[in-house]
Amino acid sequence: MSTSKLLIAALAALPLLTALPTAVSAQDFAITNATVAIGDGGEPIEGGTVVVRGGKVSAAGAGVTVPAGIPVTDGTGAWVTPGLVVALSDVGVYDVGAVSESNDTTGGSSPFSAALDISPAINPAAQQMKLARAGGVTRASVVTGARGSIFAGQGAVVDTGADPDAVMKARAFQYVELGEGGARLAGGSRVAAHIYLRNAMREARAFAAGTWKGDEAMLTRADAEALGAVVSGKQRLYVEVERASDIRIVIALGREFPKLDIVLVGASEGWMVAGEIAAAGVPVIADALDDLPQSFEQLGATQSNVGRMVDAGVEVSIGRIFGEEIPAYVTQYAGNLVALNNVPGATGLTWGEAFATISSIPAKISGIGGKAGVLKAGAVGDIVIWDGDPLEVSSAPVRVYIDGVEQPLDSHQSRLRERYRDLDESDLPKAYDW
Repeated sequence: MSTSKLLIAALAALPLLTALPTAVSAQDFAITNATVAIGDGGEPIEGGTVVVRGGKVSAAGAGVTVPAGIPVTDGTGAWVTPGLVVALSDVGVYDVGAVSESNDTTGGSSPFSAALDISPAINPAAQQMKLARAGGVTRASVVTGARGSIFAGQGAVVDTGADPDAVMKARAFQYVELGEGGARLAGGSRVAAHIYLRNAMREARAFAAGTWKGDEAMLTRADAEALGAVVSGKQRLYVEVERASDIRIVIALGREFPKLDIVLVGASEGWMVAGEIAAAGVPVIADALDDLPQSFEQLGATQSNVGRMVDAGVEVSIGRIFGEEIPAYVTQYAGNLVALNNVPGATGLTWGEAFATISSIPAKISGIGGKAGVLKAGAVGDIVIWDGDPLEVSSAPVRVYIDGVEQPLDSHQSRLRERYRDLDESDLPKAYDW
């Protein structure tokens, strides 16, 4: 029997959850003899052990002793990693993208912008949640898209567990769109977008100081109050920009408003100003591979963007997984960054660096660093058991745990697969050939 079949047989011996009630106790368990990825940027550990107790990681790595009484699974041939963390997605906020009634991906024509809070719209039972979970994604940052203003609103950090309590951290960050997109929203020019942003920051600062004059302000009271948390540094500001010159302007904004806690989003030309980004201590949520420009602000796009920024000392996470790009694709994207090392002239990442872009780094950017995305003592018991290297497209999760609770891996897609995979032609519905 092959190693993978032995693994599946061993795991099948454990009780399998097909559905979760509203409250399930965390499981104590240990996995031994597996290839373990801690998620902190280091390389995988052969023959490692992971111990989970009371819903949290107790120990992980080489030479770990399993406490007496803990159920043990032999993970020979398996890979064990922390749950994946996706920086920026729309998971759980729509059922059918083309059906507006089921779609909360933007604030629509709302009179509010910065005050918008995505948390109440998140649906734990959405199919995207199930697909993300089945792909090994256990935590994600969720945000709406900007529509009537450069401010999209306040994003949330969620878990993808099969329980009704998905929101881990509400109002975790504020999202603003600059560059070409922000220019369109602000009236057709970058000039308009930047003056609108600076004016909003000043009004928010006045609101926080108690000197805001609503009858003279452009912001609504709710928006000014929401941005007060941004200018005071209590809430991170995610800024979507692509062009190198726009990135420099955002870094300068941080000097004008020194308490701003800025995260760059996109940064297709980030490699051109990587030293400045690193010196400013600003993390980046980037697309894994932007090879060809899709707009004028991405003329300097290169597939080596992430690798060059990491080499310059920038903290980079893979993110912006929206619409048809399901969160589980991040493993493939991270794997591509490793494969770049085999492309002459390209700059890729090591395996550990690439895996960190979808585990510990997005967790840190999302404000849950040390709690998720790593297999270290005290972190949440988000564990994924894979049948092979998770950065290879041929590998898939075998078991997924969130907070130490095993999760169901079924979805609408998996049920359709099982229904039709072995269907006999005689079972096809009448008029199928129409």
